[in-house]
Amino acid sequence: MKNLLKLNVFLLLALTTFENVAQTLPISTLGMEEYLRRKQLLGEVDRFSSFTIRPLYPAQAFDTNTGIDIDNSFQDFDTSEINMRFGDKNQGTFMLMPFTIMNQYNSDLTFGQNDGAMIPNKGMQSMISMGVFASYGIFSLQFQPEIVLAQNKDFIGFPIEHQSTILYYYEYLNRIDMPERFGTLPYRKFLPGQSSIRINPGSFSIGLSTENLWWGPAKRSSLILSNNAPGFAHFTVNTRKPVKTAVGHFEGQVIAGHLSSTDYELPHQDYIFQQNNVFIPKRENGDRYLSGLILTYQPKWVPGLSLGYASTNHMYRSDMDELKDYLPVFNGEKRLNSIDNSKREQRQQFSSGFFRWVTPEGHFEFYGEYGTNGNSRRLKEFFVTPERNRGFTFGFSNMFPLTKKDQYIQLSAEMTQTGQTIRESIRDLDTWYIHDHVRHGYTHQGQVLGMGYGPAANVNWLEVSWVKNYNRIGFQFERIVYNNDFYYFRMETSKDWRNKYIDLVPGLVADWRFGNLLLSGSVQYVNTLNYKWYLENDPDFYFVPGDDRKTVMGRIGISYILK
Repeated sequence: MKNLLKLNVFLLLALTTFENVAQTLPISTLGMEEYLRRKQLLGEVDRFSSFTIRPLYPAQAFDTNTGIDIDNSFQDFDTSEINMRFGDKNQGTFMLMPFTIMNQYNSDLTFGQNDGAMIPNKGMQSMISMGVFASYGIFSLQFQPEIVLAQNKDFIGFPIEHQSTILYYYEYLNRIDMPERFGTLPYRKFLPGQSSIRINPGSFSIGLSTENLWWGPAKRSSLILSNNAPGFAHFTVNTRKPVKTAVGHFEGQVIAGHLSSTDYELPHQDYIFQQNNVFIPKRENGDRYLSGLILTYQPKWVPGLSLGYASTNHMYRSDMDELKDYLPVFNGEKRLNSIDNSKREQRQQFSSGFFRWVTPEGHFEFYGEYGTNGNSRRLKEFFVTPERNRGFTFGFSNMFPLTKKDQYIQLSAEMTQTGQTIRESIRDLDTWYIHDHVRHGYTHQGQVLGMGYGPAANVNWLEVSWVKNYNRIGFQFERIVYNNDFYYFRMETSKDWRNKYIDLVPGLVADWRFGNLLLSGSVQYVNTLNYKWYLENDPDFYFVPGDDRKTVMGRIGISYILK
């Protein structure tokens, strides 16, 4: 008994000597993650971090002072009046999180993605974030709530003039919780934001969190998890840095989370067409359970290459009655679709395989992700028709040095497609993020958890920018095709191929550092063609302009990191 007591005391002392700054770098921190990613391309930070499981832990993964002092120039605990180390052996840490205000303005229509707790909004919208971080030994607490304030002005949504098209459109709206407008009043919300409580033994972390998660290598559009919606409450077991083994480095995360729904009114939901109610009410209780896992591996024989797999399982809490409903490793149910399987039909499942290759010598990265909507297909079926229910992303970044020190031109591009190419998939409504049984879809609080432009979107994005350390000034161009599955689902009967709903979006972006004050902003001109797929026919002319609209979206964020 005495020996056991001594062993327990020894283990407790050993655990308290681990690196005690278990602070994450929240995905929403202005420009920081992009800056850190550039530093990896330049060989200034460890290449073993894959950047495919975020938020990151810079103090562990890159040996920085704290999670937000990513180049060891923002904070100094020896001179700070508030941030401090404490304890006999400095095993405790207390610090303030950055104070951040993000402002966004849309002139005529809603536009934007990857903005966390912000909502689809016309007018002005602000998100305010601040908080504290404290740790002692292996225990840590991060409290960083968010306040969202939005004008939520009225705007022209899905037009009633569509008539029969509304019936087709509700085939999608009845299978997802994605309101056009969040009520009719100004929107105010207080959220726990990027908060967590954790136990952090060595390279691992176990805890409860409401932080935004991003899975996969993409910079703009993640297929499975992104920061497009507010962070959801989840239990997590994850690595804090790549774990070295004899065959390479591993990273991973397992989550079990809670998703909630909204009850905002949908456009024209009282409309009746040919004695059919277009709107079919969803369950009153839209609480859902999301489980998932992600693993990445960097083989020791191929420096800079990361390979990974991610999977999520999503279902109503009231339908859960088996152990395999809780554990993501059992969410396959791989059988022929022709064989009835009621349990499989209760789940919305996604899986993806991805890679990222980084070469600091060339200041270059190339990445890709291939995902499936529903991971119950057998391997033979996949090899026969790999394009069925698929989504994919490919992208790259390359930095070209200029003559002046530390200055570069960065060229980045990314292409994402979740729209289907098989007619049967479109007719069967096998569209990404909607579901026949989980009729709130792959959403949390009314916003998609994956790619922010919604079901079946296809996006091409390009950026050319000048960068120097944290500072960046650049030009972006984006082409967005909204819900391409709906376009073909509706237009197949009318044989009218003119009115695809597209945004063409040029814009300017900038990040700039003034000491510990960070500024980040963008201005985008949104040129919308055939808004909501609407086209007014003219009997005398076939090629007529559709309902084309213009919107200006401006965004500016200010963040101060206390020294």
